[in-house]
Amino acid sequence: MSAITHELPQGAINAKLIGLISTGAIALGVLLSGFVIREPAPYELYMAGLIAVWSLFGLRISPAIAPLLVLLVAFNIGGMISMTQMSDIANTPLYLAVSLFLAFTAVFFAAVTETDPKLYRVIFLAWIASAVFTSLLGILGYFGAVPGAEMFTKYGRAAGGFQDPNLFGPYLALPGIYLLYRVLTGNPARMAIYAIPLLIITGGIFLSFSRGAWGLFGASATLLTGFLFLQSNSGKFRLRIVVMSIAAVALLAIALLIALQIPSVAELFTVRAQLVQDYDGARMGRFARFGTGFLLATERPFGIGPLVFGQIYGEDTHDIWLKALMDYGWLGFAAYLTLIIWTVAAGFRILLRDRPWQPYLLSAYVVFLGHIALGTVIDTDHWRHFYLLLGLIWGAIALESRHQRRLAGQVD
Repeated sequence: MSAITHELPQGAINAKLIGLISTGAIALGVLLSGFVIREPAPYELYMAGLIAVWSLFGLRISPAIAPLLVLLVAFNIGGMISMTQMSDIANTPLYLAVSLFLAFTAVFFAAVTETDPKLYRVIFLAWIASAVFTSLLGILGYFGAVPGAEMFTKYGRAAGGFQDPNLFGPYLALPGIYLLYRVLTGNPARMAIYAIPLLIITGGIFLSFSRGAWGLFGASATLLTGFLFLQSNSGKFRLRIVVMSIAAVALLAIALLIALQIPSVAELFTVRAQLVQDYDGARMGRFARFGTGFLLATERPFGIGPLVFGQIYGEDTHDIWLKALMDYGWLGFAAYLTLIIWTVAAGFRILLRDRPWQPYLLSAYVVFLGHIALGTVIDTDHWRHFYLLLGLIWGAIALESRHQRRLAGQVD
């Protein structure tokens, strides 16, 4: 160490140390995102402090990221206006504070990845590590193989480090898709490095018995394979994608067949595999409430207040678009719709460009598309990883903007 300090200026050593600490701090935040058994979760407390510290020491919001910040703030202003329609605000200010905090996490991750694209690798590796660990908790808990197993299961389904299996399953989608990307495109000699954690994560997704998570992972995997096929002009690579996809499907099918030999798994799978459950299609079930809620939205442009819909009808909206109208009013709905369209369009425009961060963008983008579809049957406005996905995509959008300016000779 003494030889190094003699060769390097003290300023360079300090800068490198600060860089390592900063990288570790972000990795820890992502790791904590996989454990939300109680609220406020460690993730909220930690990220609030991290964003505050980063803001004091130079967090930069570039013009390319500004639309993300403006639209998310407008969305939350809609929620504040909607709160004025409530006779009893109860815990609503806390609910909106969490909404605004999560919005800031999206902006934070966009800003830091734009500043240092190498953080994509750190974030994805931390997310994989968190997903593998929380998946193992869910799997072991489901089979009662660890003390206090009931802590890691809910309603007879694996929940890992989450309160709800329907959140646990979708959280695993991004790391699973990125590992699948590496399996499809990486060195065959290193395939086991990616295949083993992929099997653990897909095991967690399966045992969550979340129809949304199953559909999310399946649709994202299909989109990923399709985009990889379109991206390459090499017949050899395309053939590899086809062969590896068939092999991956066969492997997962074998694993599924083995799992279904366990009676309890087979029984719950039979129930959960039904497309429409009783609580979906009943007279005042989820689908009926959609129509009622959208009709109510035409009469209440300022919304009815966060969480009030569930108090009136006995169940929450279970639809992010209806959620936006009811809890955030027309202003919030317009901001959210604009944000989704902007993110999808801007991300698609740069999706297949050859950039160092392209594998991360592609993985995040296909999972994000899946979350948009999933949002039609579940509320995602407080899903921590959804805002992380937003930040990752907008970070790539900002990087591409900077890259284009550099090519045009407009960057310092």
